[in-house]
Amino acid sequence: MISTEKKLQLIKHPTRPILLIEDNYMDVDLTTQAFIDNGVTNPVIVCRDGEEALSFINSHKSVENIDFPQLVLLDLRLPKVDGLDILAEARKIPAWKKIPFVIMTTSQEISDMNSAYDLGANSYVVKPIDFDSFADVIKNIQVYWLFTNVSPISEMKM
Repeated sequence: MISTEKKLQLIKHPTRPILLIEDNYMDVDLTTQAFIDNGVTNPVIVCRDGEEALSFINSHKSVENIDFPQLVLLDLRLPKVDGLDILAEARKIPAWKKIPFVIMTTSQEISDMNSAYDLGANSYVVKPIDFDSFADVIKNIQVYWLFTNVSPISEMKM
C-alpha cells in the first residue's frame, strides 16, 4: 500500500518514464520488479544494447516528447556500443544534459568511475549480487532520484 506522503509526491512529479539501458535480462527483471514492489508508477522503457539506446536518445531530443525520460539507469558493459559512449553522446544533446544518469554496473574499476563522472554521470552504483541487496539499491535510487531530487525534467508537466 502506498502511503499518503508518497501519493502526494507522485502527484507532484509527473510520471515521465525511466529509461533502463541494460542487456542482462535478469537485471532488467530485478529492476522492474523492485520498482513495482516499491510503488513506482513511472513507465520503464528498456533498451537492451547500446545501439538501441543511441537510437532512442537521438529520436528523443526534446523534453516535449511524451517518452522523454525523467531518469536514466545505464549499464556500462553493453553490446554494440559501450555505456560510456552512450553517456558521452547523450550529454552532447542540450535536453539530455538535464536528465540524471545513474550508472548501474558490476565494474568497480576506478577508471570506469572517473570516466563516468567526467562524462556527466550523476551517480555510480555497483550492482549487488543478491536480490534483497539489489532491491534495496533500487529503492534508494527511487527515493532519491524520483522523489527527493528536483530537476527541470521532473518538474515539467506532461
